[in-house]
Amino acid sequence: MADESPAEFENTEAVAVAEEAVTREPGNFWLQRRPISVAASWTLLVCGVLGMAAAIALTLDRIQLLIDPTFTPACSINPIISCGSVMVTDQGKFFGFPNPLLGLPAFAVILVTAVLSIGRVRLPRWYWVGQAIGALLGQIFVGYLIFQSIYRIHALCPYCMVVWTIIPIVLILSLSRALPDSGLGRSIREWLWILLPVYYVVVILMGTVQFWDYWKTLF
Repeated sequence: MADESPAEFENTEAVAVAEEAVTREPGNFWLQRRPISVAASWTLLVCGVLGMAAAIALTLDRIQLLIDPTFTPACSINPIISCGSVMVTDQGKFFGFPNPLLGLPAFAVILVTAVLSIGRVRLPRWYWVGQAIGALLGQIFVGYLIFQSIYRIHALCPYCMVVWTIIPIVLILSLSRALPDSGLGRSIREWLWILLPVYYVVVILMGTVQFWDYWKTLF
């Protein structure tokens, strides 16, 4: 292979200098290309795959229910663990169409982000801010659906619970890339990871207490 020419070397060095300037120059805060670890990249990929799989499964089951109202989804296991009970409610089509249709484009974005990150593409901060905002809106919607499922519909959808599990992880990973590298930014990142297991414990306790009369019949 031929050696790199002086002109090519100068161009490469110029690009490197320009990228370094974008990373460090305060005026280019939104253009700073944010690093992400290999572990975080693969975690995003797993979340994207699981979320997309859940959204596709729910969408297909919802279509089947429209075709055949007597259809019983495979995830309808018992009176409490029942996707079908959730799908047919008004909460299951909050915006006038089945909620899983929101997940298809949303998790497609997560998958693209994960693949780019695994490929060591450093995405700009504005991208991570946008994804963090989207994940935050998703988390708010998930919180609403958790409350409705447990206290109003009185049923739990397994595929929905997959989404309940992964959305906060996506939010934290996205927000961690969006936050500035200041002392405050680092503190927020640390607290987010501390709050994640608290979120899981609270949701598990809600479901356990609300449906305890049923759970205890299984033992």
